Amino acid sequence: MSADSDAKKRRAAQAALELVADESIIGVGTGSTVNLFIEALARLPQRPRRAVSSSQASTARLAAAGIEVRDLNEVSDLGLYIDGADEATAGRHLIKGGGGALTREKIIAAAARRFVCIVDDAKLVETLGRFPLPIEVIPMARTLVSRELAARGGRPLWRQGVVTDNGNHIIDVHGLTITDPVALERDLNQIAGVVTVGLFAARPADVLIVGTAGGVETR
Repeated sequence: MSADSDAKKRRAAQAALELVADESIIGVGTGSTVNLFIEALARLPQRPRRAVSSSQASTARLAAAGIEVRDLNEVSDLGLYIDGADEATAGRHLIKGGGGALTREKIIAAAARRFVCIVDDAKLVETLGRFPLPIEVIPMARTLVSRELAARGGRPLWRQGVVTDNGNHIIDVHGLTITDPVALERDLNQIAGVVTVGLFAARPADVLIVGTAGGVETR
């Protein structure tokens, strides 16, 4: 991570702290920008004491910060979820899953009343697809799903050596130009063997916080 990129991510992470209510339970995602958010969260005098985490990696960081990680099934009301993205549009549609935690991220986003995405401005695009689209699949369905993705014009590549926290595989789909992310998300979800698609469009972010060289933009 370059110093410039790191500074932009820190600005976005710091801005997200203003949305965190004292003593609340928050959802926390996964990735480099979220790691900076957790670091900043740990320095808050009245930091949240409990959180729901999207990955084992974030769980370890939260625990090290003195924040108890709860099972989502034990949380009746989740007001806020903070996470990053690999790509984002002005319409707050996202590609996520570069870190492999897309399924749990999507579950927490669905459970939260407010989903706030924090990114640096390098992640902003007009049309999704420059970043390969991650898809989590049941291992035995990997070849079947790959054929279906190729038939839709994508170039699927198995992310070899990676097993998700759920015990599944990830296929990264290259060469897509995603002009209708909501429709594509719904279509790919119907392929047998697909667990989760890394498109967050049917349920987009409610707020997009963008770190820039000059400060922070909120959309």
